[in-house]
Amino acid sequence: MAKSPKRLRKSEHPDSEAQQEVLEYEWKQIGLTGPARKALVEGKLYKVSDLRKVTAAELLAIPGVSKSAIARIKVIMNAKKIRFRD
Repeated sequence: MAKSPKRLRKSEHPDSEAQQEVLEYEWKQIGLTGPARKALVEGKLYKVSDLRKVTAAELLAIPGVSKSAIARIKVIMNAKKIRFRD
């Protein structure tokens, strides 16, 4: 009787890195660091327009998102006329 294949953990899945890259794409275009990109994606914020869902304070409270990352994000938000939730 053949053994069933070993299940891969999420981190071991061959497509995990590719999926993460796709989700972080817009943040990478802005020039955010890896920790900031990962933190935003984990917070289900995949693109600049998603920031309408959160307040500036909530964004700053996300571990991994630095003040310099927020400064870059705000420049892009202003250019796209996007505002944080009040």
